[in-house]
Amino acid sequence: MGPLPSAIPLPSQARLGLADVPLARLPAWLGLDRALAGWGAWRLVAGPVLVADAGTVLSLTRVDAEGRFAGGRLLAGVALQLRAMADATALLPAVAMHDSLHEQPLGGQLQSLPLWPHDTATAMRSGVMRGLAAAVNAVLAEAKQQEPRCRLLLTGGDGAALAALLAAEHRPDLCLEALAALRPLPG
Repeated sequence: MGPLPSAIPLPSQARLGLADVPLARLPAWLGLDRALAGWGAWRLVAGPVLVADAGTVLSLTRVDAEGRFAGGRLLAGVALQLRAMADATALLPAVAMHDSLHEQPLGGQLQSLPLWPHDTATAMRSGVMRGLAAAVNAVLAEAKQQEPRCRLLLTGGDGAALAALLAAEHRPDLCLEALAALRPLPG
């Protein structure tokens, strides 16, 4: 979440800051989007939760059973990993999130991604998606060691694609749901 464009007149009392998110133990450096997603997820599951926000960066945010920020991890997201592979190697191609033949999001192709692809572009897509899914599973297993009831919620642009690999709950509007709960429309 970046700065509000100056063309949008939003009164200061309507603005939301980190201090407005009722999640305990929030560090001052945490992004507002992670705080909203963490609080929103904790509110939805009424217990310990791991939020995987799959965007440019895959942010993993853990909230404990009492609604306290319990830490997290950051990994390069799908598009960033694909771009890094193409940019940092001589022979790997630039691979977009969409298949040029079908122009459908990667999430719609996951069922057809082979486990052991025979072409480079599919191998890159499959490797990145399955690698991120494995990372999320590993972090969830670690979280469950501390809190066995910990649930996983996915959000973000690549959330649906990861949900297909993880059989997890996908909440595409998690941050907006939390924002609406904190700043309901006047009525």
